[in-house]
Amino acid sequence: MFARIGQVARHLSRPFPNYAHPSAASATRSSIAGNVMSLSAATAENRSHRMIHTAGCIIIGDEVLGGKTVDTNSAHFAKYCFLLGMQLKRVEVIGDDEAEIGEATRRMSENYDFIVTSGGIGPTHDDITYESIAKAFGLPLKLHEETLERMKALSKPHPSQKHFSWDAPSPALDAKLRMARLPIDESRDIKSQVLFVDESLWVPISLVNGNVHILPGIPRLFTQLLDGLKSLLVPRLENPEGKGVYRILFSTPMAESEVAGYLTTLAAEVESKGVKVGSYPRWGRKRNSVTLVGKDKEYMESLVPQIEKGVDGIRVEREEDADESEDEEKGS
Repeated sequence: MFARIGQVARHLSRPFPNYAHPSAASATRSSIAGNVMSLSAATAENRSHRMIHTAGCIIIGDEVLGGKTVDTNSAHFAKYCFLLGMQLKRVEVIGDDEAEIGEATRRMSENYDFIVTSGGIGPTHDDITYESIAKAFGLPLKLHEETLERMKALSKPHPSQKHFSWDAPSPALDAKLRMARLPIDESRDIKSQVLFVDESLWVPISLVNGNVHILPGIPRLFTQLLDGLKSLLVPRLENPEGKGVYRILFSTPMAESEVAGYLTTLAAEVESKGVKVGSYPRWGRKRNSVTLVGKDKEYMESLVPQIEKGVDGIRVEREEDADESEDEEKGS
């Protein structure tokens, strides 16, 4: 015991570092910063490989909030998630605002497994998504040479840029280079942060913090890049076939208020099986829709006769199917 007391005494007698001294303070800050960066890199690496259950979508653009542009990308992404068995938990539309972009991406990156952003990566002053997300995660913007080379090879100058040259400084060149400056975590493999998923496109998917995928807002490019990304996502899904969620649709002539009681009871019964019950009015039509959504296909199929009876309806592939039969009856 006395030997142990002696060890403790010797340990306590060692001088403490003088944190007031600039060199000691600097060394301490460097050590802390290094540890934080290592932890951040490890966390990002984990995020980029873990199983995907939940998803979030951030639509960025003043033009969407102002009504000039109609957002179709979030609807496409919702269908994309459904078909792959990912649960889309949140869609947000925000403006071209650095603080808003940073807050939304940090929050969603922390809360969900797979995040996409749409918009704000063009060549003009209001395209600030790359720089806003870089700042949010403490990353530098770096000119990505492979993106630049692909841009040179696959993009053509606009007819108005007859004298454009990749070798001569110009405002147009600066604008193009803006689209090749990406958020890069220099402590991680760059190839895992810049994904080229379609050989016909020079536009990459910039991957930040392991789960934030930055995509363009142009619908054709957004959908094309998501389609190209699918093969990288499938191995990380619960069902490697990417067919984890099913929907069964019913058409009923009953008013929603008439079937509300039955559907409330049904929803409580199937909740433990991870199945959700939905009811959707169809204004201007005589029939409404009821849905079952879940992953246990066999169990859901077993409920079909009961539900058809409970809502006095029929199972359909499309909401319009029962309407068509109704219209035929009217014409006969």
